[in-house]
This record gives sequence, structure tokens and C-alpha cells, in this order.
Amino acid sequence: MLESAPAMTSPTPLLDRWSSAPKWKDLSALYGEIRADLDRVEERLDSWSRSPNPLTAEISRYVLRKKGKRLRPALVLLAARLFSPGSEESVFLASLVELLHTASLIHDDIVDNAGVRRGKASVHAKWGPNITVLLGDYLYIKSIGLSLQSRHARVIRLLADVSARMIEGELDEYALAGDLRVTEEQYRAIIESKTAVLFGACCRIGAILGLASPEEEEAVAAYGLNLGLTFQVVDDLLDLGGDPAVLGKPVLADLAEGRITLPLIRALQTGGRAERERIKALVGRRDVPAPERRALLDALAAGDAFEYARGRAVEYAEKSLEAIEPFPESPTRETLIRLALFGLTRRK
Repeated sequence: MLESAPAMTSPTPLLDRWSSAPKWKDLSALYGEIRADLDRVEERLDSWSRSPNPLTAEISRYVLRKKGKRLRPALVLLAARLFSPGSEESVFLASLVELLHTASLIHDDIVDNAGVRRGKASVHAKWGPNITVLLGDYLYIKSIGLSLQSRHARVIRLLADVSARMIEGELDEYALAGDLRVTEEQYRAIIESKTAVLFGACCRIGAILGLASPEEEEAVAAYGLNLGLTFQVVDDLLDLGGDPAVLGKPVLADLAEGRITLPLIRALQTGGRAERERIKALVGRRDVPAPERRALLDALAAGDAFEYARGRAVEYAEKSLEAIEPFPESPTRETLIRLALFGLTRRK
């Protein structure tokens, strides 16, 4: 849990129903039924990292072998399995969304001037911004090019649209960097574009591959969208009060980049002048001394900033569960439910 954040707000009906389910420390424990397919995803990513250009091959291997949660490919595979057995195309498209996600992270790190990603030096820190921009572009173009191999025209259009939305979200976030007047509505629009739309698209792709009905497709897409919102709000909470050793990256990175996230938005709305000045003084600073960090966390905990943001994450998780609840009981449905619970309780 967060160092200074309060416990999760009172469980909502579906969260309460599933509160006795086993808790998982990491996602790997949830991936049992799709482990073989995820191993094949890794094989595809490895094959896509190869290039006759030595530098392209070196950097591609570096970024694609730095395994993250692999949550997006898992969502494609799980959503497809709600409706039909796994297929070669589900593995292919699961690999493709991870390639697209990796390209977005590379560009994120350039914009943020981030030195660490997944516990290792970022591409930006290791090879410099010029090469990194080109590699991000290369992976974006490669992912869209590979998508043309899909036999589903809707999937190709969806991936192109999602790529544009993600970039628009980055642009909107950059435009509002350091602006203490940012509203919760603006914040929500940004995290939906940057994060949640890809979660939703992964689930929609799985539904398309599984030949789901239009109603079923919309339900799993809603599950994914709200799961993405849950993960992003929790990410923003962890950036303030998480453990850097567990996260694999520094805390207060959002403030250093001028991002005013939901806990800070709430504090700015409900706190006094001293609170506003405290936050203003920290925006853009990369090396915040421990006493100043502790003072910020204590102030956020003393008000309702953490509790409010945590409550929003709970609302999004509940909406995820509402979307997936009507589906027949199955191991896949249970895994998707547990993913929503994991999104709220994770520490990294």
C-alpha cells in the first residue's frame, strides 16, 4: 500500500462480493491459462526485434526484452478466450499491441526526460534523444504495418485510431504541464486517451477475434476502458507514495514533469493557500529532499486527497466488474475479475 495513503474506501457491491478472492502479489500468478500463449508472444516480439541494421536490432532487443506487466497482450488473449479457444491470430495481435505500447513508452520517456524504465536505464538515457525518437517512430510504423496482416479490417482501423488517441493524450498532457488550474475532467480525458483507450481496444480486439455479439463486444471494451482508468489512477497514487525500490523508478516523477494528477488536483481544490504554494514550489523539481516529500505526503494524507483519488479508482474498478459480471462463469471471467481487484491493490 502507499506509504501515507489511507486504506481503500468502503467496498462497493461487486468489490465486496469478490473481496474474499485470493490476493496476488504480481500478475504472473493470474496468467496460468494463457501462459503458453504469452510465451509465444515473447517469441514473436523477439523475432520482431531482429533487423539487418545492427543498431536497430540492439535497441529493439533492449526494449522488447525489458518485460513489463504484459497486461495489454494478456487482455487480448483473455478477452478472446471468453468466447472461443485461443488462436494464432490472437497471439499475433496480442504481440502487436505490446509492440505499439512499447513504442508509446519510448516516446513518453523522451517527452518526460525519464532516466529509468522498468528498473533499467531508459532508451533515452542510454542512446540519447535523437536515436530514441527514430526508434519510437520505427516501432510505431512497424506495428501499424504488421497490423495490415490481420484479416479483420476493423482491428486495423482500431489500432490506427488508438495510436492517434494516445498521441493526442500526450499532447494534451504536455499542453497542461505545470498548470495548477487543471480540472478533474481534463485529467480524466488525458488518462483515458493515454492509457485507458488501449486497454479498451485490447479487450475489443479479443472480442472481435472471438466473434462476440455487438453487445458482448461493448461490454468487454467497457471493462477494459475502466480497468485502464483504475490502473492509471493507482499509478498516480504510487508515484506520490509508493516505494521506489518496488516501483523500479523514482517517485514524484509526475510532479517533476509538471503533471498535476488527481490527488494533487483534489488538494489544490480543497486546500488553502499554503497547500497551493507547497505544490507550486515542487512542480518541475527533480530532486526533492526527503523532508519536503514527507511534508507533501503528510499534507495530502491529512486532507482527503489520497482518499478521494482512491475512491475514484474504486469506482472505475466497480464499473469494470459491472461490465464483466453478466458473462457466464468461467476461469477466464474469474481472471478478468481478479485483474480488476489486482489493479486496486498492486504496489507497482
